[in-house]
This record gives sequence, C-alpha cells and structure tokens, in this order.
Amino acid sequence: MSAPARWLNDIRWDDQGLVPVIVQEADSSDVLMFAWMNREALLRTAEIGEAVFWSRSRRKLWHKGEESGHVQKVLEIRTDCDNDVILLKVEQAGGIACHTGRHSCFFQRHLDDGTWQITDPVLKDPEDIYK
Repeated sequence: MSAPARWLNDIRWDDQGLVPVIVQEADSSDVLMFAWMNREALLRTAEIGEAVFWSRSRRKLWHKGEESGHVQKVLEIRTDCDNDVILLKVEQAGGIACHTGRHSCFFQRHLDDGTWQITDPVLKDPEDIYK
C-alpha cells in the first residue's frame, strides 16, 4: 500500500468492509443522503474529488451522478471521533441528490398523528433524469 493510502487504515470498517457515509451540502449544511463506502470507494473519492460509493444491492462501486449527471464535488472528507462514520461535505451538481428528483433524500417528516409528510418538492422528474 502506498504511503498516501495509509490513512485508510485509521477507518473502522465493519465486518463487511464498509463504513457509513453522510453526505452534507457545504453551502447550506443540508444532509443530502446516506450511503456506504468500502476501502476502494473512499480511496477513489479522495483521488478524483467526487463521491464514489459502494452499492450494497448491486455489489459494485458507483460514481454518484454517473447516470444522472448530479455529481458530488467533494470539498472535505471527515470522520467522526470513533473513525467509524464518514462525513462528506460536497457541492451538489444540479441541486439534486436524490433519485426521486429531490434536493435531499430526507424529504419526509414524521408528524404527531403517526404519518409522514413530504416536505420537499420534486425538482426534476426521475423519468427525465434516468433514461
């Protein structure tokens, strides 16, 4: 392993070799999404300056925005005090992070009556994003 990649050894990977990742928009501080990274995804993210994640369902790396064009330019990579959660501070291309066409994946709020309310509008129809 090259000297620059030794910092990956500080991460506390889970038993599947993954670490949870919170993605936050740098300007607004909005939490845009939650994802997973393996060692290769985190290294690739650091190398290219854009978010690359591990898709648990597809079992492969995915470069955020590879289909939609909504890439995430990574401004900072941080870890929490236990080194078991990553925080990416990003610039979100196109203002859309969610596959539903919304700014953030966190667009539902729990109400006291036990229901969920959608709080954020669809900015672009997903049918137009993923052709």
